Amino acid sequence: MALVLKIVFLIFQVMICLVGFESVADARHRQDQKKSSFGDVKDLVTDLPGQPQVKFRHYAGYVTVNEKNGRALFYWFYEATTLPDEKPLVLWLNGGPGCSSVGYGATQEIGPFLVDTDGHGLKFNSYSWNTEANLLFLESPIGVGFSYSNTSGDYDILEDYFAANDSYVFLHKWFLKFPSYRTRKFYIAGESYAGKYVPELAELIHDRNKDPSLFIDLKGIMLGNPETCDAEDWKGMVDYAWSHAVVSDETHKTIKESCDFYSDDPWSNKDCTQGMAEYYRQYNEIDIYSLYTSVCIPSSEGKKSSLVTVRSSSSKMPRVLGGYDPCMDDYAKSYYNRRDVQKALHVGDGTTLIRNWTICNLTVYSNWSYSRTSVLPIYKKLIGAGLRIWVYSGDTDGRVPFLSTRYSLSSLGLPITMAWRPWYHQKQVGGWIQEYEGLTFATFRGAGHAVPIFKRSESLAFFSSFLSGDSLPYQRT
Repeated sequence: MALVLKIVFLIFQVMICLVGFESVADARHRQDQKKSSFGDVKDLVTDLPGQPQVKFRHYAGYVTVNEKNGRALFYWFYEATTLPDEKPLVLWLNGGPGCSSVGYGATQEIGPFLVDTDGHGLKFNSYSWNTEANLLFLESPIGVGFSYSNTSGDYDILEDYFAANDSYVFLHKWFLKFPSYRTRKFYIAGESYAGKYVPELAELIHDRNKDPSLFIDLKGIMLGNPETCDAEDWKGMVDYAWSHAVVSDETHKTIKESCDFYSDDPWSNKDCTQGMAEYYRQYNEIDIYSLYTSVCIPSSEGKKSSLVTVRSSSSKMPRVLGGYDPCMDDYAKSYYNRRDVQKALHVGDGTTLIRNWTICNLTVYSNWSYSRTSVLPIYKKLIGAGLRIWVYSGDTDGRVPFLSTRYSLSSLGLPITMAWRPWYHQKQVGGWIQEYEGLTFATFRGAGHAVPIFKRSESLAFFSSFLSGDSLPYQRT
């Protein structure tokens, strides 16, 4: 009898345990269901090597934008650190064309994880912009970062409209993965050549919003050291180099007299090309993206990396590629070429490297088939539609200097609503600002091309003001 009672008691205990395990399983299932209502669980990043501990979720993976050609764009999405279901969604794009938003924006500038100096891990960015918004980084177009196409011919037709259309398709398909963000307030931000990407995508969204089924609640765009109007950009680059003692009076005079930047082919003039060649020779001695900081001199080579890339077969003058610090680019390259990192970010099959990841794809850059000469007409259109447009410039950048942006914005002829004045951050002058009817322009004092690298606290405060629509502080408070 005692043995029977003991057996019954043991059976009863096992039943209790089973009920308990079922309750835990049910709870976990409910939690997973809750997560899936916010995003695609299979894209959830859980074991990123070297990642600091955080309380917010982040996701990475692919969105196929063309099934027939097998064209897929890579994204990395960070929820806001607090109240992600209440904060807006911001898409960030880097330029080039051909440069990675993951390698630059996400892990050098505004994301929560910054690539560490040894390229083996990440460090936490306490000034990450995901304290203010949900951040979506997109590697666009194909050929950039981990984005790809299975159709080789796609790489031969890359240009502005192609990039804008793929990014637009990406957004709508991304919303299927993350349905809770479908009706969220939406902003687009970016820097450098994204000065063209961002307005072009914003225009596409604005035009197609006429169809209610395609509506995206676009509220505004923000652009840093942006390429805007080719002629004004070139004029500003040359004047900035002269005014900052990079080129001589003679070189400046030669360029000003012989280069017609408004013509279809300003480089057909021999004096112009010789003057610009001297301009580039001088900038090769320093970092055009940050005039007053040291260049990287790799110890293995004994000389610094070249910052100028020349397309000898192009009818246009060469553009300049690179970043704030070539060494920092190398750290990112080391990190993203690790198999365990790619596996954690859901790149490829997780067992073999799908490609040699580079921070800027020079083939994409060299083969870019069409670039709008000016996006100023889009500015006018978006201003007329009531969108918020903020433009900012690091004032030590020679690549797209504040003078270029000033020239471009001045040509819009917008009424000034608040005159040129300093703006303040923590009782210090952060830069200068002018507010126009429909547009705000600000400089960052002492910042280079990628402003958030140089001024993390100030840029976060600027971003917060942009989202709220509040003017920057104009007094020392």
